[in-house]
Amino acid sequence: MKRIMTIQDLSCFGKCSLTVAHPIMSAMGLEVCPIPTAILSTHTAGFQDWTFRDLSADLPRIEAHWKSQGLTFDGISTGYLGSGEMIGMVADYFRAFPEAVKIVDPVFADNGRLYPAFDQAYAAGMAGLCAQADVIVPNLTEAAFLLGEEYVAGGYDEDYIHGLLRRLAALGCRVAVVTGVNYDGVHQGAVAYDSAADSFTQYFRENIDVSFHGTGDIFTSALAGAIVLGKSLGDALRVAVDYTVDCILATMPEKETHWYGVKFEACLPGLIRAVQGDKAASV
Repeated sequence: MKRIMTIQDLSCFGKCSLTVAHPIMSAMGLEVCPIPTAILSTHTAGFQDWTFRDLSADLPRIEAHWKSQGLTFDGISTGYLGSGEMIGMVADYFRAFPEAVKIVDPVFADNGRLYPAFDQAYAAGMAGLCAQADVIVPNLTEAAFLLGEEYVAGGYDEDYIHGLLRRLAALGCRVAVVTGVNYDGVHQGAVAYDSAADSFTQYFRENIDVSFHGTGDIFTSALAGAIVLGKSLGDALRVAVDYTVDCILATMPEKETHWYGVKFEACLPGLIRAVQGDKAASV
């Protein structure tokens, strides 16, 4: 059984971060080792007076203990980190477990803006972490901040996305994946560039004009799981995009009352079938 560690916060209510990463990757057949960077009572989008406990001081001790026990990992997946100090701790994990495939979701910006509490210095620090990763998974906003470029909200074409991906890979990663790509207003998906093969891969589904918290975490969890399982980049994109869209569609009938996250649990059987190869690739 392949083993993956995932480093991100734990929101006890709200379906994001570790709350979705652990069950999704476990269902895919991975042994999941979670490292919670913080514990929150709920996620921070739409809730008031949430609680927060920082667990960053535990990360070096966990790393030291795992190394002392001779543990090895096939993959490391990171999500929301929250501070420059935490970025440095994750970089230490990358160095401590060099055999692992390292997948970084930057998680610091969207819709042309940085999330609250983040600044340009954090974006620069995250760019440094991305340079040490094998695979990075920014959205279009994060891609622009990582590169120090102006955010382009729409009206772009394939040449622009391909150029963006080449510049992201030039940070130091082998594979760059950009999410939320929408060329025609009808389809949305992800495009990837493998710098070693100098090749592009893409996969699209229908564009759904709605926003749910945590869908980026769901996409990255499925993508990371598929990559660590040894799926091709094209198959990994297909698995992740299909699963994310299916989760959104499953939630749409109750979107007014289930606004805090998608019903990812109901779609796990389909994800398992996709990983096992019951669904033909269509990239």
